[in-house]
Order: sequence, then structure tokens, then C-alpha cells
Amino acid sequence: MGILHEDVVIIKQSEKHDESTMITINCPDKTGLGCDLCRIILFFGLSIVRGDVSTDGKWCYIVFWVAGKQGTQWSLLKKRLLEACPSCSSTNTIIYYSAESQPPKPPDVFLLKFCGHDRQGLLHDVTHVLCELELIIQRVKVSTTPDGMVMDLFFIIDARGLLHTQTRKDDTYHHLKAVVGDAMVSCDIEMVGPEITACSQGPPFLIPPAITEDTFSLEMLDDCKNGSAHSNSVSVMIDNSLSPVHTLVQIVCRDHKGLLYDIMRTLKDYNIQISYGRFTKKGTQVCEIDLFIVQADGKKVVDPSKQNGLTSRLRMELFRPLRVALVNRGPDTELLVANPVELCGKGRPLVFYDITLALKMLNIDIFSAEISRHMIGGREWEVYRVLLDEGDGPPVPRSKIEEAVWRLLMGWE
Repeated sequence: MGILHEDVVIIKQSEKHDESTMITINCPDKTGLGCDLCRIILFFGLSIVRGDVSTDGKWCYIVFWVAGKQGTQWSLLKKRLLEACPSCSSTNTIIYYSAESQPPKPPDVFLLKFCGHDRQGLLHDVTHVLCELELIIQRVKVSTTPDGMVMDLFFIIDARGLLHTQTRKDDTYHHLKAVVGDAMVSCDIEMVGPEITACSQGPPFLIPPAITEDTFSLEMLDDCKNGSAHSNSVSVMIDNSLSPVHTLVQIVCRDHKGLLYDIMRTLKDYNIQISYGRFTKKGTQVCEIDLFIVQADGKKVVDPSKQNGLTSRLRMELFRPLRVALVNRGPDTELLVANPVELCGKGRPLVFYDITLALKMLNIDIFSAEISRHMIGGREWEVYRVLLDEGDGPPVPRSKIEEAVWRLLMGWE
């Protein structure tokens, strides 16, 4: 089966400002493809307002209607979506279906060392530039000296695969200089090995008391038992009576940033294949999702324990896809944000960007920050620890900080 390379991903931009852009993807299928595509769309700051998915197990046809910020680089988005499609990384005019032969080579990791004079919002400005350049932040260590100097260490992956070249390094330097100006003293980029990135992860015993299994799992169960309004807004039902070969999963919940990504990554972790799916947004808040699924063996999900496990996990991921908390660190306040990592090792896009933006909007300085990964409750979590510098001005109430960070992460600004 063949298809023109240019027809694998088609982006039809809307002619009116208030209308969504249609993205059509027609390519070989693989388990987890929907998750990979939704992650890319989320990384570009776009919101999926409607979606249709159809596959025969070998070939899939996907349509997303997206809305988002102005200035989206649509040609770059198309390139990234093409790269995620099986057998579509070739530059051939005609693409033929063939099974994936070998897993992709792990990307090179680089260390960007940024030194400069501290000022309010500096960390977010640097993070914004890196995201705009498709430099994916894997780890970060940020520190501030008593004399007002900052040393930021970013462990990054270049989505364009060009950071080993001097041209790409110079381009990164000039973009940073243009945005932060005289606040930047120096910026160095070098490739690092896996032993360096491994050392950047803090050992489990450094996790503060607030980061526990109870925080990540039992907290959600307690809220459900108490019948909170948020938990009641998430409905997940499984039905095996409507199709002889598929299990129907029906989801009704409040919309949030990355909603479809959270659903797709959960199904990917469970090795579930979507044969047909429809995502619709009702009004401005409520979303309805119908998914006809099969297990990896091509059969329906009939085991009650598997059904309960799947529905419970979906409810948990949609009820609270991220965790946000403020804790005391001696006389200081530390902001904690955590999100689960996919089994393939990839984390949620733009979390650090949203955290730094929310604090910048609140006029709260960041004294130090760190991103690390920890195994908690049998799952790997990406944990963001931000030590706040509340300065000499009137303190911002904790509830306001938590609410501002949470709402920006969920896209409820």
C-alpha cells in the first residue's frame, strides 16, 4: 500500500481567526501513535477541540481540529508529525508500509550552562526561548548566588538534531541574547554522556516528606470518596454490548490542556489499540470521548479486573493529570509539581514553561529550581521542585500560588 509523502500529513489552516485548523494524518498504524501525535501537538501549544480516529490495525486515518496561539510554525509542526508516523521519516516521494525494524537511537543530550544577572522572570524568558527553538528540557538545575548571579544548567535534547553543529549553537546563543539582553553573561553548550545526566537526578532520600505515595495516589482516592465536584465531573464507562469485536470506552469530563494526550498515553501504557474514536467538545468546558478499543491480542477487554483497572487509571489521570503543592522548606516555601512519565520514558511537554510563566505573572522570583525523576508508588514521576524567593514585598497567599500554577497547567487561565 502506497501514499504520496506529502499526503501523509495535511494541515488545512482556517481562513478565519476564530475557526480551528484541520490536521489530517494518513499513515501506517502502531500502538501509541495517537499518544505520540497528541504530545507533539501539545508541545506546539495547540489545543485539540475535536478529533476522529479510524484504523484497521495496519493503516490509520486521523483528523484533529486544533486551536491555539498565533504564530504557530505549521510547516515545522507538519515535519514533527511526519517524523512520528511509522515509515514516514524517509524522503521518498512514495511511502510504502513496512513494519518498524529497529527501535530509534536515543537522542544526544546536551548541557546548556547559562550564567547571568538575576531579574524577575529571567528563568521563564530563558525557558521560553528554549521551547521556541524546540530544545526539549529533560533536567534543570537552577541556583542563585547571594550577589544576584544565576547559574542555570539545562539538560536538553534538540528536536531538530542539529545542536552538535556550531551554527545551531550560535543561533541558540543569539536568540537568548536577543530576549534576555544584558542579563546574560555567558552561555555554553556541550554534549554530555549518560553518566552525566544520571548524576543530575537526585537520589530518592532527598525527596521532601510531602512527596510520597499518598500524595500521588491516595490523595485522589480520598477526594473521590468525599465526592468532590471535580471527581464527579469525570465519568468513565465500559460497554461490551455494542460491538461484537470491540470494547467501547465512553468518557465525559471537563476539558483541560492535553486532555486527549492524557487519555492516549494511558491507553498506550496499557498497550491498548484504538480501532475507532471520536472526541468532541461541548461548549467551552465539557468533552465527550467514545473509543472502540481492543487489547494487544486483538480481543475485547472482558476481564472485570482489567476493566476496573483501566477505568480507575483513566479517572485518576483525568481527575488530576498533575500534582501541585506548596511545602515548607525551613523558613522558605517550595513549590512541587509532579506528573507521571510514559512507560517509553517521555514526560509531559511544557510543564516547566507553565510553572515559570505562572510565577512570573505573580511577580514571584525563583531562588532555585530542579527537575528530576523518581520511582514512587511503582511508577516513574517527573518532579519539579522550585524554591520561591518571596522578597521583601507583601507575601502572595499560598492558595493563590497553587491556584495560579494549577490553572495555567490545566489551561484554565
